Amino acid sequence: MQVSIESTGALQRVMRVELPEDRVSVEVESRLESLSRTTRIQGFRPGKAPLRIVRQRFGQRVRQEVVGELVQRSFYEAIGKEKLRPASGPEISPLEANSGNGIRYTAKFEVLPDFDPAAPENLEVERTACEITEANIDTMVETLRKQHRTLNPVDRGARGGDVIEVNFTGRVDGGSFEGGDAREFRMELGAGRLLEGFEDGLKDRKAGDTFQLNLKFPDDYRVAALRGKPVTFDVSVLKVLESILPELDETFFATFGVRDGGAEGFRKEVREHMEREAAAVIRNRLRDSVIDAVYRANAISLPDILVEREKQRFSEQLRSSLKTRGITADIDKTLKPELFDAQARRRVTVQLVVGEIIRRQVLKPDPARVRALIESTSRSYEDPAAIVSWYYADRSRLAEMEAMVLEDEVIEWLAARARVREVRVPFDELVNKRQTESA
Repeated sequence: MQVSIESTGALQRVMRVELPEDRVSVEVESRLESLSRTTRIQGFRPGKAPLRIVRQRFGQRVRQEVVGELVQRSFYEAIGKEKLRPASGPEISPLEANSGNGIRYTAKFEVLPDFDPAAPENLEVERTACEITEANIDTMVETLRKQHRTLNPVDRGARGGDVIEVNFTGRVDGGSFEGGDAREFRMELGAGRLLEGFEDGLKDRKAGDTFQLNLKFPDDYRVAALRGKPVTFDVSVLKVLESILPELDETFFATFGVRDGGAEGFRKEVREHMEREAAAVIRNRLRDSVIDAVYRANAISLPDILVEREKQRFSEQLRSSLKTRGITADIDKTLKPELFDAQARRRVTVQLVVGEIIRRQVLKPDPARVRALIESTSRSYEDPAAIVSWYYADRSRLAEMEAMVLEDEVIEWLAARARVREVRVPFDELVNKRQTESA
């Protein structure tokens, strides 16, 4: 086999390969002989057809199969010999494989960059610390009571803490605007989630009241076209509902699976849940901080093919998400993969650095952690045991879970060696930030 390689760019390679005819013909003859022992040809007993007849009947097809396999095999033999690491499969052209002339082909492909990852000791990452106080637990208990409240209609003016149900129609410059109309809309007075002045205008209103609110959009409103503009709302009050919170008693505690220990046992369960929630957020924030540090510290050449694939993946994910939410207008025109170039380059950079660390440190996924991840994933299904078996029954499915665990192990490996700056965050801020970031 003769191989020549040409660099046509930082990561682009062109490989020309020539295979002698004897390598092709020996393989073809071997397969034809095997075929002659098993094939059935009219006029001959099974396996008794002369080899020349088998060659005439199947020779061209067998040669095509052999050529295809030899091209693939020889490509990987060549890159192994030359110590190249392709970023993807090759583009083969042109292919010359006429009988008697061996095989000649050209393979175009990109290679993975050869680089030294930034030393983890030079990375600076942020680790969040959070203390859960008794006041945090008090707040959480009240939140849980609100989630299990009952709403009773009342014939009085609305006040803080009540839930009020309204119809409203908004007008700007005499016309309607997106999001300006609602029917049977419910809100809690005092929650502060609506345009400033809207909730204040509902206080002391009763069911059956109709009125007009003259307000103004703030100068920094999220919709640029509405910033600073006056707006008029025609409002009709349908219901005023008083919130009745459940008592902190055994019945309420049992709702959360706490049947022993009374109020103390319930608060203990609430604390443990909050600690698990905080720990999960802290792990994710540390992971994000490590990934940010890795990206900033490693400026490397990226294979175009990998960047393009990630851009396409980002585009498809957002397109699918929008369609699920019923948004289909013009998304094929607006969601061009080019919009995701920066995100794709960031992801590919991190993937390559993580892969290089795995390769150099010879890291392996911990089987116990893989099992724990699979079992955790399976709990949301009706038959968890069947889901666990499903993962372990297929090597490719198991490999996906192993890759997730291995990436977490690399993040932990980097965090253990990086310069860590601790930032203390109150529980409410930690959780609210998480909710804001996921919105």
